[in-house]
Amino acid sequence: MLVSTMNDIPGFRVERVLGEVFGLTVRSRNIGSWMGSAMKSMKGGELKGQTKMLVEGRGEALGRLTEEAVSRGGNAVLAMRFETSVGDNGTEICAYGTACVIQAVL
Repeated sequence: MLVSTMNDIPGFRVERVLGEVFGLTVRSRNIGSWMGSAMKSMKGGELKGQTKMLVEGRGEALGRLTEEAVSRGGNAVLAMRFETSVGDNGTEICAYGTACVIQAVL
């Protein structure tokens, strides 16, 4: 499965466009991470627990995106993007793009 933020892939031709696909996850931090972040934000610096949660969430969202593309018969997702929303109860991470069937140009 090729996933790209580009609209076109050099050396490949889009044979079919299968439509928009997305992968979504909502994550919340545990109380220990939340308390640590609150203390850390007072003195400044990276919130490592939050960074780890976002990295893991992006991986999960990307996995769900590719699963949906494969289920539709795709072998690529083009114009992939991430969108993240932070709320009081959690962080929503969405990966979205266009599922396609691509073919190498000889």
